[in-house]
Amino acid sequence: MCTLFLAYKTHPQYDLILIGNRDEFLDRPTEKAHLWAEYPGLFAGKDLKAGGTWMGIAGNGRFATLTNYRDPNDIRPEALSRGDLVKDFLIQQVSPLHYLEKIHAQSDLYNGFNLLVGTKDELGYYSNKQGQIQVLSPGIYGLSNRFLDTPWPKVADNKVLFQQLTETGGEFPVEAAFHLLTDSRTYEASLLPSTGVPPEWEKSLSALFIRIPPRYGTRLSTVILMKKNGEIYMEERTYYDGQEWNMENPEKVVIQFQAEKA
Repeated sequence: MCTLFLAYKTHPQYDLILIGNRDEFLDRPTEKAHLWAEYPGLFAGKDLKAGGTWMGIAGNGRFATLTNYRDPNDIRPEALSRGDLVKDFLIQQVSPLHYLEKIHAQSDLYNGFNLLVGTKDELGYYSNKQGQIQVLSPGIYGLSNRFLDTPWPKVADNKVLFQQLTETGGEFPVEAAFHLLTDSRTYEASLLPSTGVPPEWEKSLSALFIRIPPRYGTRLSTVILMKKNGEIYMEERTYYDGQEWNMENPEKVVIQFQAEKA
């Protein structure tokens, strides 16, 4: 599933500020963020079941992230893995627009998704449930499991808080961003969409940080920063340790490097 927020070219120091939660079934095997041996220059976590990833950045500054479109009545087991959509962009050299045009041509091979792909010069968005490629202008965006900027309560409320973090000036407050991502408040049924899941799940999924033991929840949070001088910072905090959520002492991975010049 997942929820994320990004600021693209709105900050005097950063071309990109991207923060997000990965929500997943708790028994799905996962490898934490790392430099992939099979694809030099690819920094991302890895879904060990299907081999793809949900969010990552490449050594040349290319970045990509993905959320699922929530519709449990339209899930095809034979569909291709959506995690490959992120991985394949990061290991290629085509522009975001050309990549999304390619994906659009084969979009029916996948279950519903939202895909964001970008470089320091271009940011693109595509959902195969909408069928329209968008080249995004500089701005603040929020995305969960419908479409870009669909105003679900957790998206609308936390997008405002995220924007406030980007307006503090100076270095982006990473610790405050991680604190925002642990927001576990839920919303009243009257405020929520009907996406085909039972009402009790709809309410639990309305939180930004989800816990539905023993099956599902927010496993980790990620912050990616790309400075205008090419400095890249990626931090991942894994809260679910395989048995329970460890909110006080999450496992941290920090990756820092200078983006290669194109």
